[in-house]
Amino acid sequence: MGMTDTRNVLLAGASGVLGRHAAQALTRSGYTVLGLGRGAGADITADLMDRDGLLRAVDGLEVDTVVHAATALRRPPMRHKDMYATDDLRVIGTRNLMEAARVVGARRVIAESMVFGYGYRDFGDRVVTEDAAFGPAGDKAVERHLEGMREKERMILGDGGIEGISLRFGLFYGVGGTEAMVDLLRKRKLPSVADHGRVLPWVNLVDAGAAVALAVEGGRPGEAYNIVDDAPMGFGTHVETVAAVFGTPKPMRAPAWLMRPMSYAHRMATTSMRVSNAKAKAELDWRPRYADCRAGLTALAAA
Repeated sequence: MGMTDTRNVLLAGASGVLGRHAAQALTRSGYTVLGLGRGAGADITADLMDRDGLLRAVDGLEVDTVVHAATALRRPPMRHKDMYATDDLRVIGTRNLMEAARVVGARRVIAESMVFGYGYRDFGDRVVTEDAAFGPAGDKAVERHLEGMREKERMILGDGGIEGISLRFGLFYGVGGTEAMVDLLRKRKLPSVADHGRVLPWVNLVDAGAAVALAVEGGRPGEAYNIVDDAPMGFGTHVETVAAVFGTPKPMRAPAWLMRPMSYAHRMATTSMRVSNAKAKAELDWRPRYADCRAGLTALAAA
């Protein structure tokens, strides 16, 4: 099947946190969104891990763009093994979805990725751009996750017949992403971690969804774009900001080493990374509505 000229977008993971925001942004931009997922509410019911079932489900569709926002996560990952199903989805599910994209005649595929693909470590004062090595090896604790991210991008960006774009998101917050944290803070079940100068890139889910819609027509095929706001913030500082904005009890501040039993969360919270969004601004014409977490959280609490 050749490339189509429809306004149809096949959105894998439409019921997920990012997927819901992407669907809203795409619909506002005039696209018809066909949600693909395993649940009963999906327009097209299929499991990305089931190649034959997926291809049967999309047979006969005509689609301009495929968006891969699927995840196996149902709650924030605490241990490394909590990421394993998503690691597998990044490899096997992406391979199957790319085959489905060819079946439906898609012109472009946009994939959700994340800035942790640059590595779960302390980058110091260096500002990371898209030119940095993605998915570097050499760390056994996180190599499985990095390999999944690296392989997903290889398949998305390396398909000569389809225009591939990867969006490397910062940590999500906003509608669908912050409520669980507020609930834990109200129950006094979420401590704050001492940042010691560490910072992480964040992005409001509204801004993340807008980036997906812009990437349908904008950006250069074969390129990756960092989608992060303008002001990095430490994980502990973010937790304390949520508490202050939503008026919950102030969280207890704990040393990061207490999180070690929660191996993945500990690794993420002890990463420090400053990430540039200049390329997304220049080539996607993307601007975060919320320049920093405090602005986005204040707007969320007011709503």
